[in-house]
Amino acid sequence: MKMETTAVDSVTVVRCEGNLDTNTSVEAQDTLNQLMDDGAAKILIDFEKVDFVSSAGLRILLASAKRLSSSGGGLRITGLNDVVNEVFEISGFSTILDVFASEEEALQGF
Repeated sequence: MKMETTAVDSVTVVRCEGNLDTNTSVEAQDTLNQLMDDGAAKILIDFEKVDFVSSAGLRILLASAKRLSSSGGGLRITGLNDVVNEVFEISGFSTILDVFASEEEALQGF
């Protein structure tokens, strides 16, 4: 999985490409942990170019959201395609995590 980060004001935007599954979850978790260790408190993950998310990927998102929330920050998700959105819906993660239709919407009030 390819992960590129940029800053939009006080928000760290992580643009992902590929699959977030058991083969890539450790690398993704390391990247997110490093961002948080470096002081990122507000993270927006853009899944526009992500084809698939497994339960291992969902666990990483949940762990990161909890860590950010406990320190007064937050995690938001945007750019879900139909397949990934269905995984979020079926698993209930669309109600557990903050999912937005667009990056602009996700950045508002963050």
